[in-house]
Amino acid sequence: MSKIKPSKGAPYARILGVGGYRPTRVVPNEVILETIDSSDEWIRSRSGIVTRHWASDEETVAAMSIEASGKAIADAGIDPEQIGAVVVSTVSHFKQTPAVATEIAHRIGAGKPAAFDISAGCAGFGYGLTLAKGMIVEGSAEYVLVIGVERLSDLTDLEDRATAFLFGDGAGAVVVGPSQEPAIGPTVWGSEGDKSETIKQTVAWNDLHIGDVSKLPLDSKGEIKFPAITQEGQAVFRWAVFEMAKVAQQALDAAGIAPEDLDVFIPHQANMRIIDSMVKTLKLPEHVTVARDIESTGNTSAASIPLAMERLLATGQAKSGDTALVIGFGAGLVYAATVVTLP
Repeated sequence: MSKIKPSKGAPYARILGVGGYRPTRVVPNEVILETIDSSDEWIRSRSGIVTRHWASDEETVAAMSIEASGKAIADAGIDPEQIGAVVVSTVSHFKQTPAVATEIAHRIGAGKPAAFDISAGCAGFGYGLTLAKGMIVEGSAEYVLVIGVERLSDLTDLEDRATAFLFGDGAGAVVVGPSQEPAIGPTVWGSEGDKSETIKQTVAWNDLHIGDVSKLPLDSKGEIKFPAITQEGQAVFRWAVFEMAKVAQQALDAAGIAPEDLDVFIPHQANMRIIDSMVKTLKLPEHVTVARDIESTGNTSAASIPLAMERLLATGQAKSGDTALVIGFGAGLVYAATVVTLP
């Protein structure tokens, strides 16, 4: 017989509050067209993006996260000291160590919580949400702060016609806490590493350190390009449209929710055509509100789902208690989908 005492957590977990931060600078497609041969019409038709936000030097990964976290904590109605863990999903915090989560935890006044970063690309928010749910049910934390944050403008090659228009910056955060009823469904998540080359960083950090120009990409001026995110657009599009609709349906089935029972659909804001295709494949009824935040925010990777959630609630397009399907997918290729009750 085991001598280990059983854990005593909450019976269930739920999202209690949400907050978002978008940088002050709004960048229209016209700015992108200064460095690529394209048109506003082409960008809109291919992605649905009209504007995106780019961070200033002061709007760091930590600074944006702190702003979003403060709003989420206030929305949840708790004190920062009650937070038992801080989970940050990001691919654009350039210090390998320490985790930016530790800085954020300190600066928001959270005391001494567990704090760590995860790298799961555009599925990162779903990964963090799943970890938070486990901590609360297991009993290792009563409240968990989950943050998705990116400064993808730092990883954008403005001369790459396939990606220059896609990415934006921002931070979204949620507070997850105890619940007496199910409010975060089972997570359907996974990876397809055989497709990892379809979305990747162009240059490894150690290649820059070595400084071998023969192995490094050069810009139009002959200067070494900083590492950027690149992707095989058509391959990613096909994978997202055909495979992620299946994963979304699996998440609905796991939660025991039919499409007609949904109130809201919040997919990763990668591409408007992908979103519209998923809505069609899932046969979502017209009454289901669909997040299309990509139009004004662009693709913010790990931040896209909480930012879209925050905007839907703030504008009244969704309301507290609504049932929402959320799904993130991206580099890896990784994915995570679940059904949640909105805060």
